[in-house]
Amino acid sequence: MFEPHTRSRRRFFGVAALSLAGAWIGTRDSVLRLVTGEAFRVPGTGDLGSLGGATAWLNSPPLTAAALRGKVVLVDFWTYTCINWMRSLPYVRAWAEQYRDQGLVVIGAHTPEFSFEQDIANVRQFVQTMGVHYPVAIDNDRAIWDGLANHYWPALYFLDANGRLQNQQFGEGNYEQAETTIRRLLVETGHRNDGPRATVEARGPEVGADWRNVRSFGSQTRQRDDEYSIG
Repeated sequence: MFEPHTRSRRRFFGVAALSLAGAWIGTRDSVLRLVTGEAFRVPGTGDLGSLGGATAWLNSPPLTAAALRGKVVLVDFWTYTCINWMRSLPYVRAWAEQYRDQGLVVIGAHTPEFSFEQDIANVRQFVQTMGVHYPVAIDNDRAIWDGLANHYWPALYFLDANGRLQNQQFGEGNYEQAETTIRRLLVETGHRNDGPRATVEARGPEVGADWRNVRSFGSQTRQRDDEYSIG
């Protein structure tokens, strides 16, 4: 599910592979341009204006760029069938709770990949089931997606109190770095933020894959194969 919109999964994995080689090819942006032939546009100051293009809102009245001025904003692009996003949800949920009173506003931009994901009743049910209490913008027309020039699920966009994009992060992982960005931006608004970090509780499908077990299983399988071939 972690893939660019309107691009084949095969080409995405090509981008990912080349991104790993970015140290000697160049920056990740240049790798994307190399593979897709497109410039990776970094959003500008006015991109939160695209919130006005949301087709509906859950857990909140409609939010606007003007109303969010003075707040640190984290926009989280998701769609409810994306397992990669589900595994990032415990972190986003924990940040929303931990830093809400310090001025962080988390907005879940639900941009569907498939037509059935446009059904707001399905999204509402999922939001309730998974304990998503922060504002959710229904982005069926891809207004917010296009406004931030996004290409991926999941994707995080970090904006400072003046509405300027300060960082962006794609896919699973790097959660400590993401929380550090949130804390830094909150400090810039006048909060000390020397308290503990958020406590993350994953449940059910939110729990990440245990790669240690996968490696252990692979090792045991190879051992059995070796024993069989020796016999």
